[in-house]
Amino acid sequence: MYFDQARADRAINFIKQLKHTKGKWRGVPFTLLSWQEQALRDIFGTIRENGYRQYTMAYLEVPKKNGKSELAAAVALQGLCADDEWAAEVYGCAADRAQASLVFDVAVDMVDQNPTLKKKIKPILSQKRLVYLPTRSFYQVLSAEAYSKHGLNVSRVIFDELHAQPNRDLWDVMTEGSGDARTQPLYFVISTAGDDPDRSSIGWEIHQMAVDVLTGIKHDPTFYAMIYGLDRENRRIWMGKEYETIDVEIEDDEVWRSIWTDEEVWAKVNPSIGHTIAWEKVRDQLTRAQGNPIRERNFRWLRLNSWEKLKTSKWLGLDFWDLCKGKIDIERLKGRPCYGGLDLSSKIDITAFVLLFPPDDINQKWIVLPYFWVPEDRVRERVETDRVPYDLWVKKGFLKTTPGNVIDYAFIEKEIKELADTFDIQEIGFDPWNAMQTAVNLSNEGLIMVEIRQGFRSMSPVMKEIEQLVRGKKFLHNGHPVLRWNVGNVEVKMDENENIRPVKGKGTERIDGLVAMINAMARAMLQDQKPDASRYASGEFLDRLWG
Repeated sequence: MYFDQARADRAINFIKQLKHTKGKWRGVPFTLLSWQEQALRDIFGTIRENGYRQYTMAYLEVPKKNGKSELAAAVALQGLCADDEWAAEVYGCAADRAQASLVFDVAVDMVDQNPTLKKKIKPILSQKRLVYLPTRSFYQVLSAEAYSKHGLNVSRVIFDELHAQPNRDLWDVMTEGSGDARTQPLYFVISTAGDDPDRSSIGWEIHQMAVDVLTGIKHDPTFYAMIYGLDRENRRIWMGKEYETIDVEIEDDEVWRSIWTDEEVWAKVNPSIGHTIAWEKVRDQLTRAQGNPIRERNFRWLRLNSWEKLKTSKWLGLDFWDLCKGKIDIERLKGRPCYGGLDLSSKIDITAFVLLFPPDDINQKWIVLPYFWVPEDRVRERVETDRVPYDLWVKKGFLKTTPGNVIDYAFIEKEIKELADTFDIQEIGFDPWNAMQTAVNLSNEGLIMVEIRQGFRSMSPVMKEIEQLVRGKKFLHNGHPVLRWNVGNVEVKMDENENIRPVKGKGTERIDGLVAMINAMARAMLQDQKPDASRYASGEFLDRLWG
């Protein structure tokens, strides 16, 4: 093994002919940061005795917004145009086509800004494909439908955000034997840490392989690794190919906090800070995260590249919720416009319906009125299994019962219709699971029913709005104990784009009232937008409104 300066220079010089594509940097020649140039020189300049590249696998792990996409696009184009490979096959892989297209779209923009490449590369955008005409090579986007990817003759693979792969299928297809016919294939992985508390994903497996190679536990001369990030479990601060040991007892949460809020640590694990991401942006994000467990967790995950072990975090502290308690004048709400939210249970669980009244000239707060039902013959069983006072809530009128040992949907439909006769319910948002027939029945009674999809995209903006209102004391509730219990049970799961959705903790912790409230707010937030004239809007309608 030896280092060939000329071959390293050739790869670097090709990339420097490209231009940046984003924001104020668009049109500026691609100037590699020191960590990027080191990685590329190592990868392209380290040569085996037979004259081919030493490394077939390159794993780069850095926090979000450190310039991954542009670097990955540049490496893809170098493999397409400047790697001395006839009929090269370069593939861009990610968890889905949209994610894989992010790097591809950057590459397209780089080609558009380079007159020489633009003459030689034919884009087939409908297929997410670039063809380099002089060598009949191509760069093609692939996603996780691995069953259709056998038979490829890979020369280079760009794996973006490996941690997000739903399983290992695409990884195995692309890396096990697909490049055997090539003299020096390169599998280039560039990723952030993953949201994988169970440590079971392919992303974690390859991350751990990189750690083992860097620490000398494993010897693989074909595997190149570079990691920037925090590792609480092993008390390490990763700074590329080296790490610094944290020499204090970080089992204590406050001591750990002093580590991850330290700007010197930020600089060590964010090699592009001050360039691709501004210091002020990171400071602002920390300020917004302080005191919110889920945001603090995701600050460490996304900004400091920490593989967090907690699956979820609590959403709203009950102290914030309790500060919104107050007296509600039910009489004044009669006839006033409001929005409903329905979370219909399975046959034996709680069903929740929530009315949400937007602010008006008299009351500047959002007012919430919750209603709950449970099968009458299941109350005692629920007291014993859930260990909460269902019987007391029934006695005090906070929880209504339906006849029998399974939930009576007709009974609930009748009560919702009676509420609609009292209050001016504009629309009712509902979780479609198990509720389609009830929604149709209520629609036939003259109520406008709107399906609310229960995913990140549809629930995140609503939850963030509710959180902001509650923390700002712009919410008013009457201290309903069942809804309070639900709010206290809610945990949130966040994706890498900081979208959130609710999940419940252990099996007996119900969140039905909170989900119903989210469904109501999903419609209330759109009150200034004119809905479709139909009385029964689908999830597609909601998607169009939210873009």
